[in-house]
Amino acid sequence: MSLEASPVTNSPKSPTHAFTKGKASEWSVENSAKVYGINNWGNGYFRINEQGNVQVTPKNTNGPSVDLYELTQELQDRGIRIPIMIRFPDIIRERVHLLHSCFQKAFADHNYRGQYRGVYPIKVNQQRHLVQELVKFGRDVNLGLECGSKPELLVVLSLMNNPNGVIICNGFKDAEYIETALLAQKIGREIIIVVDRKDELKLITDAAKKLNIKPKIGFRAKLNTQGAGKWVDSAGARSKFGLTAIEIVEGVEFLKKQNMLDCLELLHYHIGSQVPSIQSIKSSLKEAARFYTELHSLGAKLKYIDVGGGLGVDYDGTGWTDSSINYSEQEYANDVVSTLQALCDEKNVPHPNIITESGRALVAHHSVLIFDVMGVNNLFRQEPPASAAKTDPAIMQDLQYIYEKLNNENINECFNDLMQSKQETLNLFTYGVLNLTQRAWCESMFFAIATKMLALAQSTPDCDDIVSELRETLCDTYFCNFSVFQSVPDSWAVGQLFPVMPIHNHKNEPCHEATLADLTCDSDGKIEKFIDTETGEVKKTLRVHPFKEGDAPYYLGVFLTGAYQEILGDLHNLFGDTDAVHISIHESGYTVDHYVPGDTVTEVLTYVQYGRAEMVDNVRQFTEESIANGNITKQEAKALIKHYEEGLSGYTYLEEME
Repeated sequence: MSLEASPVTNSPKSPTHAFTKGKASEWSVENSAKVYGINNWGNGYFRINEQGNVQVTPKNTNGPSVDLYELTQELQDRGIRIPIMIRFPDIIRERVHLLHSCFQKAFADHNYRGQYRGVYPIKVNQQRHLVQELVKFGRDVNLGLECGSKPELLVVLSLMNNPNGVIICNGFKDAEYIETALLAQKIGREIIIVVDRKDELKLITDAAKKLNIKPKIGFRAKLNTQGAGKWVDSAGARSKFGLTAIEIVEGVEFLKKQNMLDCLELLHYHIGSQVPSIQSIKSSLKEAARFYTELHSLGAKLKYIDVGGGLGVDYDGTGWTDSSINYSEQEYANDVVSTLQALCDEKNVPHPNIITESGRALVAHHSVLIFDVMGVNNLFRQEPPASAAKTDPAIMQDLQYIYEKLNNENINECFNDLMQSKQETLNLFTYGVLNLTQRAWCESMFFAIATKMLALAQSTPDCDDIVSELRETLCDTYFCNFSVFQSVPDSWAVGQLFPVMPIHNHKNEPCHEATLADLTCDSDGKIEKFIDTETGEVKKTLRVHPFKEGDAPYYLGVFLTGAYQEILGDLHNLFGDTDAVHISIHESGYTVDHYVPGDTVTEVLTYVQYGRAEMVDNVRQFTEESIANGNITKQEAKALIKHYEEGLSGYTYLEEME
C-alpha cells in the first residue's frame, strides 16, 4: 500500500542548560551534523534535513527521501509499535550494485579477464524478506548465496532461483549436508562445496560416487597472514577452519588418485570480518594468490578464487578505528583485482573468476533501530540545598564554602577540593561520622557545585580537562525502550561502536550528556561507547536534548544495524524481537512493503517451554483461593485475569495503556 507522509511541525526547544555554549539561534543543523558525525558514517544514505530531522536517501543526495521522524510517527499511527526496526531495501539494492560496479570498473582499468561473482553469506542476516530482496536485486548482477550450515543450505535452496548465481557451501558438513548439495545440482544450481576440514574431502567424493554426480569442490586455505580488527582470530595459522599447505597438497594427491582433480574448481580463504586496514587485505591477497597459482602448477585447473569476507563498514566515520575502514569499496576492488592480475600474469595462469562474501558491506546500512526515551536520571542541581548550619560536620561547612567562593579565577583549586571532599564524604559515612541525611546533603551539594563549576569552566580558558570530567560526572542516564542484548548485541559482546543519535530536534542544541540504559535488569544493558567527532576517540556519553517525563516523545536511532545484530539477539529478560517494517522510497512518498510483528509475550515464553493455557489456569486457581480467603474481591480477581491475559498477548516492550 502507498502511504503519503504528513508534515510534522512540533519540535520542542531545548531550555538553557549548563552545557549550552551559545544562544539557541546560533545553533544549526550543520552543528548537529558535526556533533553526531552523520555526514561521515551516513555514506550519503542518512543526513539531517532543513526541518532538523534525520532524512533517509537511498539512491543519491538528490534522489527520493523520507523523513525518519515523520515516518516513525506515522508507523505508530498505523499500530506499529516502538521500538521499531526499520529496513530500507532500496539501500540494499544500491549496495549490491555499488560493489558490482566497483569490480567492473577495476576489471576494465586492469584489463582483467575473469568475471565477478559476488555471494551474500546469509549468516550475516537470515531474515526471509531480506534474503529474498537480495536475490531479487542481485539477479541482474548474478549475486549468489553462501551457507555455513545444513539449515542455511535448506534456506538457500528454497530462495535461490537464479541459475547464474553461485552457491557456496561452507561450515561443518555431514553426509546428508553433502548429498543435499550434490543433488541440488540436478535442479540447475551451481553449487560449490568447500572443504573446510580435510576429513570432508572423502565424504564429498564418496557421496559423489554414490549419487553418480560430478561435484564442484573448493579448498579453503588456512593462510598464515592474519587480518586486523575485532575478528582477527578467525584467520591465521590457528584459525578454526581451513587446510594447511600440507593438507592442500595431500588433498590434490587424493583427488588425483580418485581421478577427480578436475572437480577442484575453487580456492577459498577468509581473513575475518570488518577488516579496518587495506594493508591487511592486500597482504592476505598476495599469499592466497600464491596458493592459487601453485595449485595450477600441481595440475588443478581452478576457475574461481573466493576472497571471503572482510570488506568493512565505516561505523564511526573516523577512518582509523576497528569500527571504521581506511579504504573505499572501489579501493578494495582495485586491490583485489590488481593483486590477482599481477601474480597470475607472472605465473602465466588464467585470471580466475572472483567471488566475494561481503555480507556486512551489503546489508549493514539498510536498517535502523528506533526507540523512545522512557525516563531520565538527572544529576544536575541548579539550586544548592539549604545552607549548612554551624553545628553541622566540617565536611558540610567545606562544601558550603566551595560553592560560595567558586569563580573563574579559582576554578582549578575548587575542582581539586571538590573531588577530595567527595571521597571524604564517603569515608566519613562509612566510619559513622556522617548520618544518612548528612550524606544526602553532601551529595546534593556536590552536584550543585559541579553544575555551577561546569557552567563556569566552559567559558574559562584551559579548562578542557575539568569540562570533560564534569560532563562525565554529571551525565544523565536516559532509560530507553529497547534491549541491547536483543537489538544491538555486538555493542555489549565485543564493544562494537554503532552510530547513535536523536532522529529529530536538530535545530536545537543537544545540551545534555547521557548514557543510554535499556529495559533489562542487567547492569551491562546499556550503551556507553560513542564516537567523539572532535577527537576521533571513543567517549562514554552521548550529546542529547533535555527530556522530562510527560514531554513529547523523544526518539533515538541506532544506525547501521543490518549485519549480525538481529540474528545474534537473545532473549535476556524475555525481551523478544521488535516490530519490523520494510520501507521502499519513491518520488511520490514511500510504501510499506512488509510488516513483521515483534514477539508477543506468549511467543517468547514458548521458547522457554511455558504454555499459555497452563499459566492462565494456575493464576486463576490462585485467585480463587484468595477469593475464598477474603484477600481479593471477585472484581479484583477479574481485573487481574484480564490484565494477565492481555499481558500474554502483548508486546514484550513497554506500551502505553489505552
